[in-house]
Amino acid sequence: MFDNNVFLENTCQNIEEASKITGFELKTNITYYRGIPLSMVNDIGVEVDGEKVAREDILCSVDEVDWFTLDEMETVTSYKWEYGEPLTVRVRQDGGLSKGTHEVALDVVVRTAYIPVPLAGRKVRTVEIA
Repeated sequence: MFDNNVFLENTCQNIEEASKITGFELKTNITYYRGIPLSMVNDIGVEVDGEKVAREDILCSVDEVDWFTLDEMETVTSYKWEYGEPLTVRVRQDGGLSKGTHEVALDVVVRTAYIPVPLAGRKVRTVEIA
């Protein structure tokens, strides 16, 4: 239902830290109509050109200051992912994405109040890295 919120257009880019490309990131909005604490994010998956990114290489942030692994997020109740505010998904990967065109998929699964099953969204986009 909220799949168009997943993987916001034109947000996939390499990230540079200390003059070195250390990975890439993209943004997503929540696949629900209200906010949730980060502990209610069931899973986030990233796939690039058909290859899944390892879970331990994914970090997330609601403010781009404090970053959490997916395992850490299971206990984070003090940060809330609000409806309409993007979550930044960062993938640690030396060199980031190579220049050119890539097919990137993002899966977001969240638990919500009053709904007994997790809500899942998936969006695949073709991105161009300059």
